Amino acid sequence: MIPFENLKGRALFWLLFIWFLWFLSFTTRAIFSPVLPLLEDEFSISHAAASSIFAFMSLGYSLSLLASGILGGRIGYKKSIAFCLIASALVFLAIPFVQTFPPLRFLSFLLGLAAGIYLPSSIPLITAYYHDKTWGKTIPIHDSAASFSIFASPFICLGLLKFLPWRGIFAFIGIVALFSGTALLFLGPEVKIHKGGWNPFWTLIKKRSLWVMAFIWLFAATANMGLYFIFPLYLTKELQIPLQSAHAIFGFSRLGGLGVAIAAAFIVDRLNLRKLIFFILFLTGLLTLSLVYRDLQWLKVLLFLQASIAVGFFPVALVLISRIFKQEVRGQAMGLIVTFGVIFGIGLGPYLLGISGDLISFRFGIGTLGILTVLSSGLIFLLPEMLGEVSKSGG
Repeated sequence: MIPFENLKGRALFWLLFIWFLWFLSFTTRAIFSPVLPLLEDEFSISHAAASSIFAFMSLGYSLSLLASGILGGRIGYKKSIAFCLIASALVFLAIPFVQTFPPLRFLSFLLGLAAGIYLPSSIPLITAYYHDKTWGKTIPIHDSAASFSIFASPFICLGLLKFLPWRGIFAFIGIVALFSGTALLFLGPEVKIHKGGWNPFWTLIKKRSLWVMAFIWLFAATANMGLYFIFPLYLTKELQIPLQSAHAIFGFSRLGGLGVAIAAAFIVDRLNLRKLIFFILFLTGLLTLSLVYRDLQWLKVLLFLQASIAVGFFPVALVLISRIFKQEVRGQAMGLIVTFGVIFGIGLGPYLLGISGDLISFRFGIGTLGILTVLSSGLIFLLPEMLGEVSKSGG
């Protein structure tokens, strides 16, 4: 297929449609955060036990990321995304029937297996559909769906709770995901990459640039989604803020991130990507550290700033990864980098923060995360000497 060279007509429709699919796929994971206090009360479990949902989800997600990065190009990236949504929908439709907590952990693992297919398939699909001169806009616009999901999930939860019990939230989202995944099967051209397999995979994992991006992604993911998953517990259980007020504070704090994600589409091509990533991650760490401040009025402002800046990392990093790695290994590289962040950042991170909440305080865990994120920002300066080598070798 001939890639689109501008964002008009059919090209714009496809970008918006894929944007919605990413929003939906991301929401299947993000919605657990605002529902988490209700799950704690429903099943009478500890903070650490509740947070373990994300560890199980991340385990499945990471396994799926690895497989998807290798197999997605052979099966077809469009079919892979459709399967992701349909499988996620089936898991969500099963959740309302859960009566004890252990089966919910198992279903969260299955959800991770389903959801992990999306990202390693979507980036190669976008870079195949659109000319590389548009990547600075198409990739950040697509990624803004995740920011919008983070912002919208607490309000989706609050809105649906007016009409449905918490189990009904999962049923509703499951139905929407089922129809969306089915529709994708009948729309648009398929994209397959026949090159690849285990030899490029083993060559790829020897590249230092891959591991530099993986470690940076780890701390960015923990400061963003890892913190996102447990923050409602911090607000309601440790700071004793009513659930409805906590969701409102939490939701509005994510509004700035949506603006930053969209703004990235207009600045990525004009700035040095590595310096921009350093600035974003360094500032994210400082703002994460500031969240230990207990004054509620200041906490609202600091949370808004932290959430806004943290989100800016991902569209910039996705563009950088797309430019570092060639198309035949791009899906594998994306899968490996995100896998590392998912296992240790989104999976282990919330669990450790939950343990901190049980044994010491959430504030201690959040402060430690802030310090580590600041220190990790310097890793980006290991990249410049490797970029030429990576681009020439294709990995």
